[in-house]
Amino acid sequence: MSQSLKANEMGTKGVGRLLLEYSIPAILGMVVVALNQIISSIFIGYGVGPLGLAAMAVTFPLVNLLMAFCQLVAVGCAALCSIELGRKDMDKARSMLGHSVLLEIIFGVSFGLGFWFFLDPLLMFFGASGETLKLAHEFMVPLVLLSPLGFLMLGFNFLARATGYPKTAMMTALLSSLGIVVFSPVFIFWWGWGMYGAAWAQLAGQFMSVLWLVAHFCRKSSLIHFQKDIWKLNWTAFRRIVAIGMAPFLINFCACIVVVLINRALQEHGGDMAIGAFGIVNRLLMLFAMSVIGLGQGMQPIIGFNFGAKRPDRVRLALKYGMITATVITLAGMIGSWFFPELLVRIFTDHEPLVAVSTKALRIMGGLFIFVGPQIIIGTYFQSIGQAKIASVVSLCRQMICLVPALCVMPYFFGLNGVWFSIPLADFTGCMVAFFFLWLTLRAEDNNCMQGDPECKPPSKFFKPKEL
Repeated sequence: MSQSLKANEMGTKGVGRLLLEYSIPAILGMVVVALNQIISSIFIGYGVGPLGLAAMAVTFPLVNLLMAFCQLVAVGCAALCSIELGRKDMDKARSMLGHSVLLEIIFGVSFGLGFWFFLDPLLMFFGASGETLKLAHEFMVPLVLLSPLGFLMLGFNFLARATGYPKTAMMTALLSSLGIVVFSPVFIFWWGWGMYGAAWAQLAGQFMSVLWLVAHFCRKSSLIHFQKDIWKLNWTAFRRIVAIGMAPFLINFCACIVVVLINRALQEHGGDMAIGAFGIVNRLLMLFAMSVIGLGQGMQPIIGFNFGAKRPDRVRLALKYGMITATVITLAGMIGSWFFPELLVRIFTDHEPLVAVSTKALRIMGGLFIFVGPQIIIGTYFQSIGQAKIASVVSLCRQMICLVPALCVMPYFFGLNGVWFSIPLADFTGCMVAFFFLWLTLRAEDNNCMQGDPECKPPSKFFKPKEL
């Protein structure tokens, strides 16, 4: 397919067909990413033991911090690339590749070295103690020192999907999974590297994925590819990238804060066993959440292109299909949490005390999981149309406004159960707030009354995209 046809298909093909073509590979890719973490946890659970799973849970905040800075660039570059393709500005679209590579390397090196220097104090602040600190340290050292590799992989992956190559992006996740599946048993069991081996297995998968993506962007047949004139950082473009990427940055940054609070509450009310249970439950629920994130990634270039091309009808249709599909996915996760919690938990461990705690936690934490899907899609919609402020508010609401107060109050009255119940409460309230912001925004877009009309009650400019 020629480059012009590749760029135009997002404005001409049926929205439902496009969403299938772009979202299925993206969903499969994100499911593979989630399965990577599940597989890695299974190897750690049986190769290292329950304390290894607790150590993995302690590293979640640090991983979220790295992911926050990575997505600050990756999401912003991908969204701007889609919008510029819709506007037929190929030069600006291509420049996003150069910005992505340069910024991901700068961020990866800077924050990787910074986190390595303060690694043990950070892990202790995140809830590590004694043996879990030692195991968490072993796992994170290779990952933070070689974090530019993971940054580049994610940045390339978002751009490949945004420019119309969802299958290429899906292959990235498959290669990453291959590294974990092949090298984890070698490093953890045969060579006896334990947590250290689990980290190197992840890095092996990332290395293969980066090689695959570099080969894609080296081909001149790709819609955007490496050229001499793309290696310049533009301050205006950088500010737009950061503005759009701020929402996913805040999601991951706030997730870091929330997980720290959860780990500390769990340590106080349940000890290392409760932290290990949270690690198991988090992996299971993330399988469904990552599926919705993949759906959003497939939806993003469609919405971004048609928004740039001033086709609000197609934008609304993509949003509608995305919301319905996301609800179905998270409904499946909620049903699994209600009816099959012990079966799912035993995938990770046969340690009976840990199984008992994890089963109860999964049933409670997944109790209102159906509300997570629509909230993710609404946030993705705001990112895709460049509404960075609203996307940031929606992202902050569930994590900081709803969940943090619940974590501070409910454990005081209900102990360990209060920690578990605070999560579904935040899922519900966060989703309701996201729906409210979506309603205000769609109402603002539809308000076309003439200035001076006494019947006209224009909504706040905060909710109205300037491009429409």
